[in-house]
Amino acid sequence: MDENRQQDDPEHGGGTPDCPRQNPFIQVPIEITISVGKAHPTVRELLTLGPEAVLALDKKVEDPVELYVGDRLIARGELEELDGDQEGQLAVRLTEVADLGNGL
Repeated sequence: MDENRQQDDPEHGGGTPDCPRQNPFIQVPIEITISVGKAHPTVRELLTLGPEAVLALDKKVEDPVELYVGDRLIARGELEELDGDQEGQLAVRLTEVADLGNGL
């Protein structure tokens, strides 16, 4: 098989958009951080925080959240609460996804 055909052949590490390349790292779990907002307290306010304190964020409940892998923004979405067996579990419904074709 010539080199160009091997690049498109999943058995030889190649792939197509419908069949991604076989990569030893594809099964490695990653951590996605969901950012719901930022707070901007003064140091004085921070030092007085204790149990039951409420820290106001710069976002509203209905504002989109941002999903990051490391410091790279990969998507935006809306917070949801799951139903059924996972009732009460927080989740994110994606509304925008970055083009990850060139990797993270």
